[in-house]
Order: sequence, then C-alpha cells, then structure tokens
Amino acid sequence: MSLGKKDIVNNIYSEASFSKSTAKDLLESFINIIKSNSSKNIKISNFGTFRIKTTPERVGRNPKTKKEYIISKRKKLVFKASAVLKNNLN
Repeated sequence: MSLGKKDIVNNIYSEASFSKSTAKDLLESFINIIKSNSSKNIKISNFGTFRIKTTPERVGRNPKTKKEYIISKRKKLVFKASAVLKNNLN
C-alpha cells in the first residue's frame, strides 16, 4: 500500500484536527525542510534518518530492444527507519 500526498494530508486533517489547507501547508513545509537540508543527514528521534546516497555510474539495458546505455551516477534520498518505528510496525 502506498500513500500519496492527498492521503497524508487527509490523515493529518482527521488525526490532528487541522484544516485541510493547514495540513497541506504542514506537509509541504516538512518536504521543503528535507529538500533544503538534503546535503546533511537529517535525524528525527524515534522516527528515522534521511540521508543522501550516491549511486555509481552503471550500464542499463532497454528490455524491449536489448540496447545497452550508460546510466549516469545519481543522488538518492534514502530513509532508514528507527528501531522504535520498526517495533511499532511489527
């Protein structure tokens, strides 16, 4: 199951009793904070850590034509859940 922004906004709206516009602004602010500080590790206690991982350059293949091409190295935002969060999920 995946959650989109609308689903998260609706959950904030129903759980925290904010208006939908306030819940949307709250979510957008959180995402902007993560984006603007993405050069550092961002740790949220009892939730997890966001960090940047650089993937190396690699060879990719079009499965339909079997043609190979180079995929450039990229930066990815990675989330690692804390032990507290993992225990709450299990």
